[in-house]
Amino acid sequence: ETIFLVEIFQGLALTLRQMFSKSITRQYPTEKRQPLLGFRGKQALVRDPDTGESKCVACLRCATVCPSQCIAITFHEEEGTGRRLLDRYEIEALRCIYCGYCEEVCPVNAVVLTESYEYSAYTREKNYFIKEDLLENWDRFLAESKHDPAAYVNPFWRPRGTDPETLAGPRRRPGPEA
Repeated sequence: ETIFLVEIFQGLALTLRQMFSKSITRQYPTEKRQPLLGFRGKQALVRDPDTGESKCVACLRCATVCPSQCIAITFHEEEGTGRRLLDRYEIEALRCIYCGYCEEVCPVNAVVLTESYEYSAYTREKNYFIKEDLLENWDRFLAESKHDPAAYVNPFWRPRGTDPETLAGPRRRPGPEA
């Protein structure tokens, strides 16, 4: 097998064309990409605007349906009323597969997979979110995205054209139209 001079010039021409073409690389810290509809990012617990606490009612549906078993919840019952009060809500983000089942089964829209995708950390413990961290994720997400906290629902879980009567109660409220 011989190499002809023509093939070498063709390769050099291709290299020269690529050198002067426009770059398609994003300069990440300065050029952030908009997440697509239905993107499931950093987990958050929705803060109740009236009380300032989590909306979670400790029904354990999210922990039960989670295929990777990355959600841990403990609660106690209020004396007299029998109402469940949340003590501990933890998510191990490195174990999560971002399926969105927790968000889908929540009857009060308390757990949300936000559109935030920046997870950088130097230790594993930084990606183990406790209740306070999850509430901070929600506050940070609202500050960055300018969503209405009372009406936010991930547009993927309430797509345009969906009959609101077929959705769970909290998702019937008008969400942001994408």
